[in-house]
Amino acid sequence: MGKLDGKVAFITGAAQGQGRSHAIRLAEEGADIIAVDICAQMKSVPYRMGTPDDLAETVKAVEGAGRRIVARQADVREVESLRNAFEEGTAELGPVDIVLANAGIGPGGAAASEQQQWDDVVGVNLTGVWNTGRVAIPSMVERGQGGSIVLTSSTGGLVGVGIHHGGFLGYTAAKHGVIGLMRSWANYLAPHNIRVTSVAPTTVKTPMAAYGDREAVTAGSPELARALENALPVWAVDPVDISNAIVWLVSDEARYVTGTVIPVDAGQLNKR
Repeated sequence: MGKLDGKVAFITGAAQGQGRSHAIRLAEEGADIIAVDICAQMKSVPYRMGTPDDLAETVKAVEGAGRRIVARQADVREVESLRNAFEEGTAELGPVDIVLANAGIGPGGAAASEQQQWDDVVGVNLTGVWNTGRVAIPSMVERGQGGSIVLTSSTGGLVGVGIHHGGFLGYTAAKHGVIGLMRSWANYLAPHNIRVTSVAPTTVKTPMAAYGDREAVTAGSPELARALENALPVWAVDPVDISNAIVWLVSDEARYVTGTVIPVDAGQLNKR
């Protein structure tokens, strides 16, 4: 018996990194998965983004855990595309109980202007989270069976990193905005027994953070290096460390946890 037997989870940014890890861990606990990813490279993103082949690997891993999965390519900035993916998934798997608004990008692509970096990171990391909620929430409310929504923020959503550049400022502003959105939704949805929380990871070993290569991430930016220092003797955590926290948050073990941020940060925030 898994903690999430019979549940259906809607996960954005699921082709690789944290999103894939979340899909696998929730599947291991018995959930079926609707997985969404843009599966395309954005000009403003300096690292390799997920591809259709990566999303296919997520499908293979979830099916290997014995669960069903519907995977679709969709850009979280485009609400109608996202809604189509959601509706196709629920038509096959049933109504959604769990929503993980995980899709996010990091700034820094030299090929893009400062304005483009701001627009893209705010579009994906904040507007995309709002779109994810407004696609999924109406059906959860109408169903009347409660549920759980987790919005991925960051330690950068709780502190200000002193890097005066449009991409980094946009990232910090968006991640702060995610927490405000979470708190508002938590109050709005509480009468419907839908819990809304946020996770705030430190650096995670994903493509965004060069799989934990500290020098690659912080080269030429002492401010960023200082901002990413953890208290525990580890520079980056594994994606599954975030997934394990999310499994708890969306399970009945956390049935009275809502409207709060759970840092998975190796003590980074406490050290500041």
